[in-house]
Amino acid sequence: MSSPSVRSEVVDGVGVVTLDAPERRNAFVLAMCDEAAAVVDELEADPSVGALVVTGAGSAFCAGADLSHLGGSHGTSDEEGLLAIYEGFLRFARSPLPTIAAVNGAAVGAGMNLALACDVRLAGASAKFDTRFLNLGIHPGGGHTWMMRNIVGPQATAATVLFGEVLDGAEAERVGLAWRCVPDDELLPLAIEMGARAASAPRELVERTKATIGDVAAITDHDVAVRRELVDQAWSVGQPAFKERLVALQQKISRSS
Repeated sequence: MSSPSVRSEVVDGVGVVTLDAPERRNAFVLAMCDEAAAVVDELEADPSVGALVVTGAGSAFCAGADLSHLGGSHGTSDEEGLLAIYEGFLRFARSPLPTIAAVNGAAVGAGMNLALACDVRLAGASAKFDTRFLNLGIHPGGGHTWMMRNIVGPQATAATVLFGEVLDGAEAERVGLAWRCVPDDELLPLAIEMGARAASAPRELVERTKATIGDVAAITDHDVAVRRELVDQAWSVGQPAFKERLVALQQKISRSS
């Protein structure tokens, strides 16, 4: 599976998506956004894929987006043009599969949005998280401030978005933007290892669990949360995978006793 500037492979049940335009530091252009969305479509249609990892080729993760097509030069409104660019990262945000951003270098603007759109961010030692919107004279977009505030809170959002703080991998881990910061050569193996753990569980169970994590964000009452989880937990108890694993666990306990 591949496209001119996006390539993918499946490793241990993990769909690894690589932005492959190192000559422009993997910055999004309209065609690349379309390619990324199409690759995710293909991976999600593959029943052997249970998680997604996205990373960048070369020394950058994704250095933003080419906005030169805005201003009506292609017969579209600015809003339409921006929405087309957003698709490059929002397609990952909409995936029912668990997603990991393996940030191997600069993640700037739309590239930072790509990282934010994933469920988990892993940072290499060379990672740089740079919102840069205000420096370019443009308002943040793509849900950037909402994602940042939900992930790291208001102070870190203000520090990065308003005051231009650029976070390296270690700082990103410290403020909770990245789950872990590791040496660059350990980044992709760790992302695949984590993805493989999710992919080893029944896919529908994983998808339902990810959906629950999203749903409970809007729940403020414990009893309501209990009822929300009850529906899917009861469903899972009736699935063959649970019954098989329960028997295997019981046999393991009986052998050790």
